Amino acid sequence: MNKDPVSKNKEISISEFFNKNRHILGFESPQKSLFMIVKEAVDNSLDACEEFGILPSVTVQMEKVDQDEFKITVADNGPGIDRKEVANVFGKLLYGSRFHQLRQSRGQQGIGITAAVFYGQITTGKHALILTKKPEDDVTYRFEIGIDVKTNSGVVSSEDRQITEMDHGTSVTIWARGKYQEGKQSIMEYLRETAAVNPDMELTFTNPDGKTIRFPRTIDELPKKAVPIKPHPHGTEVGDLQFVISEAKDESISRVLQNSFSRVSSRVAEEILSLSGVEPDQKAGTLPLKDIKAIVEAFSRVKIMPPQTDCLSPLGIEYIRRGLRNVYEELRPSFYSKPVVRSPIVYKGNPMVVEAGLVYGGDLSPDEPIRIVRYANKVPLLYQQGACAVTKAISDMDWRSFGLEQRSGSGLPFGPMILLVHICGTKIPYTSESKEAIAQVPEIVEEIRQALRLSARSLRTFMRKRERRNKANEKYRLVAQIIPEISLKSGKILGVDPPDTSRTISRVVNVVLIRERIEKQSEDTYLVSGEVTNYTNEERSFTIHISPPAGKSDTEKIAVERLEPAESRPFSFTVKSELPYRETDFYVEGIDPVYVIGAEALPPDYQMKEISYEVEEP
Repeated sequence: MNKDPVSKNKEISISEFFNKNRHILGFESPQKSLFMIVKEAVDNSLDACEEFGILPSVTVQMEKVDQDEFKITVADNGPGIDRKEVANVFGKLLYGSRFHQLRQSRGQQGIGITAAVFYGQITTGKHALILTKKPEDDVTYRFEIGIDVKTNSGVVSSEDRQITEMDHGTSVTIWARGKYQEGKQSIMEYLRETAAVNPDMELTFTNPDGKTIRFPRTIDELPKKAVPIKPHPHGTEVGDLQFVISEAKDESISRVLQNSFSRVSSRVAEEILSLSGVEPDQKAGTLPLKDIKAIVEAFSRVKIMPPQTDCLSPLGIEYIRRGLRNVYEELRPSFYSKPVVRSPIVYKGNPMVVEAGLVYGGDLSPDEPIRIVRYANKVPLLYQQGACAVTKAISDMDWRSFGLEQRSGSGLPFGPMILLVHICGTKIPYTSESKEAIAQVPEIVEEIRQALRLSARSLRTFMRKRERRNKANEKYRLVAQIIPEISLKSGKILGVDPPDTSRTISRVVNVVLIRERIEKQSEDTYLVSGEVTNYTNEERSFTIHISPPAGKSDTEKIAVERLEPAESRPFSFTVKSELPYRETDFYVEGIDPVYVIGAEALPPDYQMKEISYEVEEP
């Protein structure tokens, strides 16, 4: 007997789907699964703190329970969660507050932390432990939360109230099977790179061996808060407009366009409807499909202002600068570029900003490919590097003209460099639901390439300057060593005291030498002292401008008046700097910089220009 094939069809819940396809969310291996749990919990903590204007303090603790079972706890000082929402937040997939808001955020779909709880339940059978307290609560609420796979809903196995020292915040504990390891694509790498772009965060991590690593807060300013905006007509599809109309079917189509889309004024709405042949007063619910299609087509033919950019929260120059210093200072790099923040672009009606910065030299290996640090909406992207638009843009550039080795003029260059690229937007085109790589959209790749070129130019300037300085220093060293030796031996042969060679050295070297010494006086104060020596044949008068790379100086310039040949003159000043201070940028005015070692020509726009900063090569 033939059975009706339709009778075999069965509806499944979203939880059942992800149970059988957990790799879609990134839970595809034991190592990566532990990483995903930490990532989703930390991202949630940072989003919550940022949304409520709280400087984040996050702790991550991992304990080994069994051979392959771990207890992962992530706690924050965020706003806490309403007790009635806890079961949904941690136990219901596709439940969140940001999915319908068009603004930049780390998470949007309401999948991540629930998937982490789900994975822990599947692999250990244990429910997650949630502690949460809002500022107005007198007690901390304690929940044990599981997930009903059939109904895609949270299951509260226990609920209690406790008196704790927590002022406000949330702690999530998940038991899960996995594999912990250090190195690339690890939890430690994710936390380090997260700290690099969140210098306002205080982060503490305790690994399964009990070792604690701390990333201190280095900036007390909150990042710019992203504000939700309405969708832009450019990038709107027919189905999108149909959904908007269904929500306001009794209103006039003119009013619907003005109320539902950004940058659509009454004049713009009138122009759109005129081109599409639709009456402005017609009720939206009565529009046939052909009119809806005509309106969408008219969107692309009408000149509409780009969408607002206050829905974005780029890192900004100071955040990138502080973050790179805080995390990579231990590598003692010789150069930090001035961070690049590009002007917003629009992709399918959604604003997007690309930022870049680089670190060069120090203890980084010159014989390995450069290290790429990719971010999307302030979240590190550790996997699928080869499929990402960032890698595509880097590989397509010719880095040989910027002083790096690139064997065929394409592909990843080799050299002691860390390259940071951050892309923020309201709708970033990821390659998968796990959000591990950005799709290689030509417009986005080109924008990344433009940001990279600006960073690379500052590196090329630094390398040329260093080469000139090294050659001049070597010339001075040889002359200053050889001429006194010749004088001493000549004096011995002739039986006379050796003559003063300073004038002779001046004639041969023909430079003004600026030397500095740096002494730490307190936690954030440095004494900079040194001398200016005239190794030329002429009397010199000029001005030295002070540009501390990481702090504020108590002086802005040093006036050097009537410096005679072979004469030295001391100088000193103090610098306030929260970061390790190694070298000052000196700029000279009133003298040809060709004759100066230790300083550069004063830039024309010095008063306004952000100077890239360097530290002494170790």
